[in-house]
Amino acid sequence: MTEATASPAKQAITVRSIHDAQEMSVGVELQQRIWGYVPLDTVPDQIFIVANKTGGQVMVAYDADKPVGFALAFAAVRDGLTYLHSHMVGVIDEYQNRGVGRLLKLAQRDDAIERGIALIEWTFDPLQLKNAYFNIERLGAIVRHYIPNLYGRTSSPLHAGLPTDRLVAQWWVRSPRVQDVLNHNARRIGNHLEKVSIPANIRDICRDNPQAAETIQSAFREQFSTHIAAGRAAVGFELDAHVGTYLMEPYEN
Repeated sequence: MTEATASPAKQAITVRSIHDAQEMSVGVELQQRIWGYVPLDTVPDQIFIVANKTGGQVMVAYDADKPVGFALAFAAVRDGLTYLHSHMVGVIDEYQNRGVGRLLKLAQRDDAIERGIALIEWTFDPLQLKNAYFNIERLGAIVRHYIPNLYGRTSSPLHAGLPTDRLVAQWWVRSPRVQDVLNHNARRIGNHLEKVSIPANIRDICRDNPQAAETIQSAFREQFSTHIAAGRAAVGFELDAHVGTYLMEPYEN
């Protein structure tokens, strides 16, 4: 059973793989607490059971006996490559910014390496700038795919009624790039960078002026997709008080 433990200052937080069907309802409850989903938009416990039985991952972070976050991933195959698609990772509000999300991702990585799986992918909202920073700068993922309105418009307040555009994070878990990032080693970014930026207050704009937010989203979609079509990938991310900036450079396998 995969189990990970936080740093000594946070020893109460542990992550463990869930295999008992009776425990899968924890993932349903956490979705509703984290994202405010209505039942129609909530992944049911049967899907957690299927993921577990077919080579995916169901992991829950606990503070003692209290569930505070979870990860759900599916086994996937593309062009003969077996990988994991991490469909959901979430942490309840009062435990965010405490390293729980990173602990869940590292537990996923440890399990993938143990099973000989080289790649974990997941999607994320390009307007969630802290997530972008975390995925690219803290984990070492790269982005080479943009998917417009992947899930349609949903009931979640988090989506603000906007199209659910998503970037695809590719996390090559044993790559030198990822190892450097996780070990806090300096990384080299090339000299042929292009940049695509989003206002740092985009979440406020989404809340207060969804029409303006959708205009920003549309412009970003066009710019980012143009760079992807030209063979570039997002390999870095900068965030300051004014803008979040995706750093794009030519990328080949």
